[in-house]
Amino acid sequence: MILSMRERVVAACDGASKGNPGPAGWAWVVADDSENPARWEAGPLGRATNNVAELTALERLLASTDPAVPLEVRMDSQYAMKAVTTWLPGWKRNGWKTAAGKPVANQELVVRIDELLDGRSVDFRYVPAHQADGDPLNDFADRAASQAASIQRSAGSEQGSPEPPPSPDTPKPRPAPKSARSGGGKSPRRSGDSSSRTIKAKFPGRCVCGRTYAAGEPIAKNDQGWGHPECRTAAAG
Repeated sequence: MILSMRERVVAACDGASKGNPGPAGWAWVVADDSENPARWEAGPLGRATNNVAELTALERLLASTDPAVPLEVRMDSQYAMKAVTTWLPGWKRNGWKTAAGKPVANQELVVRIDELLDGRSVDFRYVPAHQADGDPLNDFADRAASQAASIQRSAGSEQGSPEPPPSPDTPKPRPAPKSARSGGGKSPRRSGDSSSRTIKAKFPGRCVCGRTYAAGEPIAKNDQGWGHPECRTAAAG
């Protein structure tokens, strides 16, 4: 589905490879007017490199957004950004050969991205990866790509998929001072809190504990997303 009807679209994309090369996945996310994740998609690539995953994520994002609407793309891949913003013009002039006369790596993807960029306004913005206080859109795309690489399943807002789980590579924010956490000894959860609800997972996923869960298994929401009910209980304790 082409995403459009906006004066400007802010998005992020990312790829992941568990082993480089290894099980790989890609993901993109488009923000709403408040720059919160609104629409997203992720998919598996089988065995591939990080570079292939990063370029595929960008290609899928460009193919899924309206070329008539200006687009801001946030990425943490220096390779993918330089490939399409710095190196691509020279590669084209050299007949898709590098300065050393060798064929451009991942040429098919680069050529496709070049076609999708033709005639449209795209602003690329580099954001550091795996930061506790990093860009939330890039973090979302990173988590979705990592999950797709791990479980080799497609996911996205169109499928009704839950938000991807936290990335084990991103450090957790520092805890608040003890005085700020005390709260007078009261339990942080209220009886009847909807976060205590247990449902059956529509799609496979990964719990914050690092273990996966299958479609149909009971899951519960904890402070960092959906996962095993016992992990939510442990966190609450």
